[in-house]
Amino acid sequence: MDELAVAMKARDFIAQCGPSALPVSVDSYAAKIGGVVKAEVLGENEDAWSVKLPTGKYRICVNCAQNGRRQRFSVCHEVAHVVLEITADHSAPSWSFARRPPGEIACDVFAAELLLPYKLFKPRVDASDMGLKAIGELADEFDASLISTASRFATFSRELCGFVLSEGGRVRYCARSTSLRDARAWVKAGTALPTDSLSARLREGAVPTGPEEAEPDQWFEDWDRDGSLYEDARHFSQWDQTLTLLWFDEEDLRPQTVDRRQWEEETQGLRELDGNLPWPGKSKRRP
Repeated sequence: MDELAVAMKARDFIAQCGPSALPVSVDSYAAKIGGVVKAEVLGENEDAWSVKLPTGKYRICVNCAQNGRRQRFSVCHEVAHVVLEITADHSAPSWSFARRPPGEIACDVFAAELLLPYKLFKPRVDASDMGLKAIGELADEFDASLISTASRFATFSRELCGFVLSEGGRVRYCARSTSLRDARAWVKAGTALPTDSLSARLREGAVPTGPEEAEPDQWFEDWDRDGSLYEDARHFSQWDQTLTLLWFDEEDLRPQTVDRRQWEEETQGLRELDGNLPWPGKSKRRP
């Protein structure tokens, strides 16, 4: 099941629950599948598990040792297993994107949709400033992780914007806005963080000082165009993960003439379910 199909199923499920207040109630999602949530002592690297009871209802257990945001995500993840009918596979740690089985990633996508519903999240993205500080404020409002919020922020942004998740100094995942896709800005998975980038310096122990200018051709494959690129980043040494937000501060950076369908099939496959207009309506300057 691809991400587009997962997103569609998640939005259908959200429509049935009708969340209107923030942060959304994960208990209402669990109740929709006949689930009851309990916080219990689980294994050190165990986020949650769920089991179907003889009554037909579900018992969802989350790790009481983890923070509230992780528990909320775990509840939504377990709901996803039921709705998507995907058997759990906990052979890899939940924090590692590189080692996650496809079924677990699909449930993560579903969970992010539940925590950051498109109809509530997209208007706030449109009104938000650019940068991880603003994304952190959205994460607080939705009571969701910075990674989930940043990924969906980039996907739904009208700006030329991308979010990169790296582990061990290598790119593992990249979410791009529609306009960044149109500009043919592609960050290849598996590549090392640019040596003198803000992201690489933070991984080496530098102190974050806020966004700074970056070199587009160091981040994007086969990039030979002008345009001012900005980079904001955070590094979490506990998991050796680096979160990077990239965006252009140029409204005149238009895409080259290409066959849109061919380009997307060759690079990313199906496009994200973003609902974005093809071009940003206004520029968001560096904070």
